Amino acid sequence: MTDMQLPLRLQQGIEMIRAEVSRLTDSSGVYRMLNEKGDVLYVGKAKSLRRRVVHYTQPNRLPHRLRRMVSEARRMEFILTRTEVEALLLEANLIKTLNPIYNVLLKDDKSYPYIHLLDTLGFPKIVRFRGRPDGRGDYFGPFASGSAVSETLETIQRVFQLRNCKDTDFSTRKTPCLQYHIKRCTAPCVSKVTSEQYAQQVCDTKDFLTGKSRDVQERLQVRMMEASQDQAFEKAAFYRDRIKVLTSIQSRQGIDGYAVGDADMVALVEDEGQVCVQIFFFRNGQSYGNRSFFPTRTDEMDPSDIMASFLAQFYEDKQIPSEILVNQIPAERDLLQQALVQISGHKLAISVPQRGKRKDIMQMVEANARESLVRHRSQVASDRQALLRIVELFGMTAPPSRIEIYDNSHTGGTHMVGAMVVAGPDGFIKKAYRKFNIQKAAASDDYGMMREVMQRRFAKAVIDENFPDLLLIDGGQGQLRVVKEELEAMDLFSHLTVVAISKGEDRNAGREKFHMVEKGRQMKAFQLPLHDPTLQYLQRLRDEAHRFAIGSHRIKRNKSIEISLLDDVPGVGSLRKKALLLHFGSAKSVQDATIEDLSKVKGISKDLAKKIYGFFHSGTI
Repeated sequence: MTDMQLPLRLQQGIEMIRAEVSRLTDSSGVYRMLNEKGDVLYVGKAKSLRRRVVHYTQPNRLPHRLRRMVSEARRMEFILTRTEVEALLLEANLIKTLNPIYNVLLKDDKSYPYIHLLDTLGFPKIVRFRGRPDGRGDYFGPFASGSAVSETLETIQRVFQLRNCKDTDFSTRKTPCLQYHIKRCTAPCVSKVTSEQYAQQVCDTKDFLTGKSRDVQERLQVRMMEASQDQAFEKAAFYRDRIKVLTSIQSRQGIDGYAVGDADMVALVEDEGQVCVQIFFFRNGQSYGNRSFFPTRTDEMDPSDIMASFLAQFYEDKQIPSEILVNQIPAERDLLQQALVQISGHKLAISVPQRGKRKDIMQMVEANARESLVRHRSQVASDRQALLRIVELFGMTAPPSRIEIYDNSHTGGTHMVGAMVVAGPDGFIKKAYRKFNIQKAAASDDYGMMREVMQRRFAKAVIDENFPDLLLIDGGQGQLRVVKEELEAMDLFSHLTVVAISKGEDRNAGREKFHMVEKGRQMKAFQLPLHDPTLQYLQRLRDEAHRFAIGSHRIKRNKSIEISLLDDVPGVGSLRKKALLLHFGSAKSVQDATIEDLSKVKGISKDLAKKIYGFFHSGTI
């Protein structure tokens, strides 16, 4: 097909790209395709920008997806890099940041939890950790979920009884806390255990977390026999119970993680254009859980390209194991390995298990991926049917592409927070969630809170792709009225469908009432059948807004409680308050501190330490 036979918009895109090619060099780098609005359509990397970009001027060799992209492209931007590895890393980062329309996108909006063993006072504590490990202490993970961490931490405290308290609490305790009395800690804070004995607890914990639980069991068995021979039967029973817990854990694992060692197992499956990637995390021979991902915009792409894009984006900001076992070799595997080595700082390999237990486990991972894809497709189909039903139910002209759900939370009129969650055809869009710290509304004024949230959300709103089609309000007729008034004042109400959801009789789920305004008048509230799938979909949206609102409120309340204890202490301004909180970790620990401990804080003199101590302990200065 000649240029003259091509659609006009495709010709225009090709001419723009040809003009850019004439100015390009053979340098490695990253390129971005942009449309006439400046939106990023595609991000790519190349060993030679000129040779890679010229490929887009040959439409007959492009899949339909990229032909559409070239038709929309009106501008290109370039970033030169020193190596192709740098280009690959930059590409992965930009894809996650910019969400280009034509790239494979990994929706991964969470950090992964770790178990952190940290020694600050000679008696290490064990706690959960989220974020990027900073090298202090020992980190074990990542775990696939918070529940997987909680289960492991519970086991550690039942079996090894390490402390999990704050350092300030540890330093100021005079009697054992509840953890000691329920046999979850040996109370090193009050010398119920020697440093040598506690060091053995720490050693056993590390062995357990590094896959040597059988060695730990053998040591416990020896100690149990010794205690029994010494007729220390209570001590022997203690060791017996710990051995039972470890045996139970090993029987529940079900997967021979020792055959995997320290690796992530990644399986990609595809069915009718939809893709699922399943990851199982193995560390030191133990399974730390699994997660399913459903990358978007994968149509017309080879599975090897999808796998390469997924791995580059997933590991761009995470700890990387020494092995990544896959069921599909990623495109440009050698280049990807070099990039991941540069991120991790250690050698690693990407390979497909060929035989033995590793191959069997990979087949299990792949089976999990297929099952997850079936469930996901069923959920997506159900949600899309619900969106179609919503069109009819709420009198809309088309299925909503962006739904915003609002809820408020407070405790007796204090720490008031408004919350907005966002959903679309592919589920919740967590990066778009917003919370509003209520500043103007009077205490317990739910209507005033909703007015303020509407004003702050829509005061500078532009009607574009980020403008909602449907607003769901957790509330009744009153909330609907104030939302309508605020949106009408901003001349936005006619552009939106607004629905309020109030709880039904006895606040029972399934008896919710829906309130709307039609032709300027409020309609009679209506209900949906108890088991209606559309009702269940709307309940799920409402419940997510409720969860987010309560969570935001609790964070605000807890911060306020921490700080408010120090607000009235004489001589303690904002800088000293910050210094005290940084040193002790909490206001409660400041309250429990001795004069000597207080005077160790930068900016707190001996005299001021006495005043602070006197304020909390006698009420006089």
